[in-house]
Amino acid sequence: MGGAEQDGSGAPAGEVARGAGFAVAPGTVKRPGVLVAMPFDRALLARFKDTFPTARWRRKLRRWFVPGTTAEQRADAWIAREISALDAYGDDKGRDAYAFEPLESPYLEAGPDALVVRTPYSRLVVDTLRTIPFAAWAPEIRAWRVPWRSYEALKDVWGVIEKAAAASEPAARRARREAARNPAAEAERRRRRHPVPRGDPPPLGAAVETAEAGVVVFEALDDAPVAETEALAHYSGITAPGPLVWGWWRIPTFSELAETVPAAAPDATGRGWWPATRAGLEERLRRLRETARAQATRQAARDRKAGETQEAAGPEPG
Repeated sequence: MGGAEQDGSGAPAGEVARGAGFAVAPGTVKRPGVLVAMPFDRALLARFKDTFPTARWRRKLRRWFVPGTTAEQRADAWIAREISALDAYGDDKGRDAYAFEPLESPYLEAGPDALVVRTPYSRLVVDTLRTIPFAAWAPEIRAWRVPWRSYEALKDVWGVIEKAAAASEPAARRARREAARNPAAEAERRRRRHPVPRGDPPPLGAAVETAEAGVVVFEALDDAPVAETEALAHYSGITAPGPLVWGWWRIPTFSELAETVPAAAPDATGRGWWPATRAGLEERLRRLRETARAQATRQAARDRKAGETQEAAGPEPG
């Protein structure tokens, strides 16, 4: 499936909607089969895997690939059965429930076909929305669509979503950072070093995760044990036995993050570092993007100011 192309919206080329959040796209000549997009629902996913045990998840396309020359016909037949099994009046019931007891929030829009949830990025929001039957991320509008039939399920967890979204607003993040400011800890962080067990150091040149600095790449390790015991107070989570040495780190690049296979969970937090998890990688990627946008904005402002200055000065005398 490495040859699958994507259109401007991020969907695979040739994808056709089948309704109710389902869509299919053809495979390639070298790899016949079909790509299947469907709403996220645990029971639905279990039925899909039972029907297509050879299906494999394609992370970059966010689609399931079912191999075989007859895969599209089989997938279409399965989708048709699933759609026919849906409650024909589910959407109407959801609209009626909303009219009787509406959710009012700046993060929620009531559309004709679905509810649209748009919030600042929050891992908790994403994980919560994934528990709602048939909720799906819509990249073209950068928001989640929740069908009306799932309104009651959304209402049950809306308090969690709204609270997490509010906590992820830029102003709320800034307030927490200001409240947690520790000049000594900030000075230590700017040194870009981290104590690690001499007998169990992190691999150099690979993205790993730490509690204090997030996902980083260690570039060098000291030979001598850490002598500045007062500095270790900033790394209270390290409980590994044996001497500690300073490891010197840098921020990973976009390509290094993309090449890192995420770990399922931290394996040994007491040593101060562990293989990078998906949550850690996503947080580092988010911060890198924020930095890149800020740098681009500052550069654009400098270029604009330089252009205005040059224009005000007029042409140079010939």
